Amino acid sequence: MSIDRLSDHEQRVLDEVERALSRDRRLDRRLRTLRLSRRPDLTQLVSYRPRTLTVLLLLALSVTLLVTGIATSAPGVIWAFAAVWPVTLFASFRLLCRWSEG
Repeated sequence: MSIDRLSDHEQRVLDEVERALSRDRRLDRRLRTLRLSRRPDLTQLVSYRPRTLTVLLLLALSVTLLVTGIATSAPGVIWAFAAVWPVTLFASFRLLCRWSEG
């Protein structure tokens, strides 16, 4: 069997499959959305709906890191607080938005 070229029958089958796939609009849309883009997908971030327990745990962790950072002035604790605090604010904001919707 030749590696360079497909037989006529194989080529016809391949052409049929390609035609069938090109007519499938849903598949085409899914393949287009799977392409990597340079900008992040914000739809998942916007649809984030935190639970009350999650926000409470984040708040407790943030307060603990804040107090520990003030008391010890350890750079690792301060950087940990700097990483957790924006996530806590965002989750709290999303929870408050969800509560205000009704």
